[in-house]
Amino acid sequence: MNQTVSAASGNPAPVRPGSPELEKLFELIAADASRRDQERIHPHDVVELLGRARLGALRLPAEEGGGSGTLRDVIGLAVRLGEADTNVAHIYRNHFTFVERFLIGSDDPRRKVWRDAVLNGAVFGLASTELDRKQTGGASDFNTALVEDGDGYRLNGTKYYSTGTLYAEWLLVRATAAGSRPVSIVIPTSREGIERVDDWDGIGQRVTGTGTTNFHNVRVEAGEVIFDKENPSFLLPYTSTIAQIFVTAVNAGIIRAVLRDAKALLKSRSRTFYFAAADRTVDDPLLLQTIGRIASDAFAAELVVLAAADALDKVAQARLGGLGLDDLAHEAALTAAKAKVIVDELALRSANALFDVGGASAATRRKNLDRHWRNARTLSSHNPASYKAQAIGGYEIAGTRLPSLGFF
Repeated sequence: MNQTVSAASGNPAPVRPGSPELEKLFELIAADASRRDQERIHPHDVVELLGRARLGALRLPAEEGGGSGTLRDVIGLAVRLGEADTNVAHIYRNHFTFVERFLIGSDDPRRKVWRDAVLNGAVFGLASTELDRKQTGGASDFNTALVEDGDGYRLNGTKYYSTGTLYAEWLLVRATAAGSRPVSIVIPTSREGIERVDDWDGIGQRVTGTGTTNFHNVRVEAGEVIFDKENPSFLLPYTSTIAQIFVTAVNAGIIRAVLRDAKALLKSRSRTFYFAAADRTVDDPLLLQTIGRIASDAFAAELVVLAAADALDKVAQARLGGLGLDDLAHEAALTAAKAKVIVDELALRSANALFDVGGASAATRRKNLDRHWRNARTLSSHNPASYKAQAIGGYEIAGTRLPSLGFF
């Protein structure tokens, strides 16, 4: 790749959205995406390629060696990467959320270590979810415990759905310290006692590394612990919005992939349906109508996720300018929630319509076209759209604001 070198980091500047280098990367990733899904091949080589391209540094300022990208750039990237391979795109969800929460605009002295890791191509994962932890009624203590040990700590516990962590060099862990104090811990995944288990068995998103993470008496240094009350980066209102719209953007990418495969399928068919209106499939008005509908769904889905990204960019600019965030952050969360309600439906509808183009022969395991529906269904199951729609309705009728924490 012909990349300029960043004076700040000594590394090549991150590839930019729309660049020929990135387009070639997308083509390379897409070429084997179906086989990886079908044979459950983990994309370690792809993540390594993206690390060398320093894609994860897109949001960092250029003066620090980053790409100075906007959140619109990040979400647009998620759409295109989702089109190439939804598994690979999903791996970066927690990475970009970490960058936004802990690196952008932060003056924490520990930031340099994490920033340098991102600039060198490292991926940051997340270990937060606990299946036996109460979710309703607000956050309760994590069962994962951080206990004092000399001048540092020891960490013990189990986390589930640790998306991307299997490929990550660094890990953000949520835990509870003495006195029921919630904390964030940022540690290398190579630390002794960290066990990453490849046990995700979902129908879709098969190789996102969404497995169990165990912590067996892991040593944690004092400088690796961030107490929420001292630095509430994790719990600022609507800080989960970027994570939510990222998943929705990957679903928008699936619709683009469905369109790509539907067009290729239609052009490749020599046989048509009984009583078809044309001798050639490419001239059949009903099949062309289906293609047109999928193309329209892809267009609409991308527009609404980018609208949500634009709303998030306003929040980021206000935060860096020291301005009030509450109303802007709520508007961004509301836009992201609306986008999810729309895009999830369009993704599932389009993935289903793909089979109207190809008929029964499109359902062969060899073609593996069902992966689009499986992946869209799995992504849509993240924080169901029904809860988003209910919250949006409450705001429209009674002015009730969306929850500021959790999955909004």
